[in-house]
Amino acid sequence: MTAVTPRPTGSEVRTSRRTEVLEARPVNLDGFVEEWPEKGLVAMESDFDPQPSVRVEDGRIVELDGRSRDEFDFMDTFIADHAIDVETCEDAVATPSIEIARMLVDPRTTRAEVVAVGRGLTPAKILDVVKLMNVVEIMMGLQKTRSRRTPANQAHSTSAKDNPIQVAADAAEGAVRGFAELETTLGVVRYAPLVAIGLQVGGQVGRGGVLTQCALEEATELDLGMRGITAYAETISIYGTESVFVDGDDTPWSKAFLASAYASRGIKMRFTSGTGSEVQMGNAEGRSMLYLEIRCILMAKGAGVQGLQNGSISCIGVPGAVPGGIRAVAAENLVASWMDLECASGNDQSFSHSAMRRTSRLLPQLLSGTDFVCSGYSAVPNKDNMFAGSNLDTEDYDDWNVIQRDMQVDGGLRHVREDVILQVRNKAARAMQAVFAELDLPPITDEEVEAATYADSSDDYPDRDVLADLEGARSVMERGVTGLDLVKVLERTGFGDVAENYLQVLRQRVSGDLLQTAAVLTGDFVPMAAINDANDYAGPGTGYRLTGERWEELKKLRHVTSAENPEEEVV
Repeated sequence: MTAVTPRPTGSEVRTSRRTEVLEARPVNLDGFVEEWPEKGLVAMESDFDPQPSVRVEDGRIVELDGRSRDEFDFMDTFIADHAIDVETCEDAVATPSIEIARMLVDPRTTRAEVVAVGRGLTPAKILDVVKLMNVVEIMMGLQKTRSRRTPANQAHSTSAKDNPIQVAADAAEGAVRGFAELETTLGVVRYAPLVAIGLQVGGQVGRGGVLTQCALEEATELDLGMRGITAYAETISIYGTESVFVDGDDTPWSKAFLASAYASRGIKMRFTSGTGSEVQMGNAEGRSMLYLEIRCILMAKGAGVQGLQNGSISCIGVPGAVPGGIRAVAAENLVASWMDLECASGNDQSFSHSAMRRTSRLLPQLLSGTDFVCSGYSAVPNKDNMFAGSNLDTEDYDDWNVIQRDMQVDGGLRHVREDVILQVRNKAARAMQAVFAELDLPPITDEEVEAATYADSSDDYPDRDVLADLEGARSVMERGVTGLDLVKVLERTGFGDVAENYLQVLRQRVSGDLLQTAAVLTGDFVPMAAINDANDYAGPGTGYRLTGERWEELKKLRHVTSAENPEEEVV
């Protein structure tokens, strides 16, 4: 450990005015710590990480990163048996790491070629490769390895009061602003059916085809999905050390079984992991954060799920506190994409008091493009965000749109006129009012509809009768209300267009197309995924380019001066 020189005290203390100004900067409210490799408090450069190795006998991996098979923990066993190509692994691991790193960056090497090499690599070998890459090179690799050609984005729509009307209105606004997926969670889990209904109904008001999920404990989440009230799941957590996995009463096999349960009903699903989670839970077993995250990525691949929510999910403060931590987060996104998984790339939790630092954390994903740039942009003010607050929230919409326009990059969002926002918020609240009345749930008043139309946060809504709502939520589950029931209610009550949107989402569930890697639905309900929108980046002039109608859309902002008449704004 580095010796710490004590600071002067009392009358000896004197600082310059400039130091005082710097000390008052928001970034100095952030937490920063020294590396501690023995405890895993190091991003991606640790002497305690294993060296790459692999050995195959009789078609079976018997040595993995310095451990013989009788020394494997259950993650080694799962990765060796299900995530690594036995036919190519010895040659792949023998390939110099610098050569593989250059393949990732070189546009003349195709995505298919680098993915094929990746299938044979061990966790330590993957780490050995990405350690050679600086953050710009990581972004270059991520631009090529992203599975879906067209980037997209995901939002949080939650309420500090678990208010389903608020969730519906904010979901409608989020959908019309461009989010392809919407996610909610609860303070009181028993509210889940009402809030999940609000998210689904509001989303289909804003833009047909938006996919929704309700992040809860796994049994309830699966139940809501099988009823057709939600369309996807991603809060299926996996970890990089056996001690943390066991602490959660799980194994890679139990998570794989759960994934198959979702897939059997056409429910889109990805796992969740993230650099730093094992350190945060106190059992990193002396490995670097990125090494453990690579193990998680390979377990997701071995389990056969279509993707991974990663990017230091729910623990960004840990890598954010150590040197090179944000580079490691970008590297984990690269590895997930390289392993041919859908990547929802974080940016979903606030980690810094500094606006500049929050933006710098975002840029590797926004500029290179990922399947979901945020696995949770807060489509509510962060004080209403029940996921502990996002890296960005509703106050950042205009900044996000300007960055897209400045850089000519597609972050999935767009500017929307105020009258359109008010229209969809009002319609979502009225649709919920009708649904609650038809299902004999606690009534939604006209005052609540009015509040939802113009509200910013939960502070702007009348309080609801929580006990009555909880009883209503219980009755929804006991009566076996399904997505199809909600479609019928919406049709009967004059919201036929919303009913049709919802029905189309349910039809896609039956088709199974949402199980394709990186699947989303367009506004015309066409599944767009890696299989039919494959990333074809091969250097300048190739791959996804922000042009045409989409670029014209992103040129529009709240305040743009007319070139012909500088005294007017373009509407």
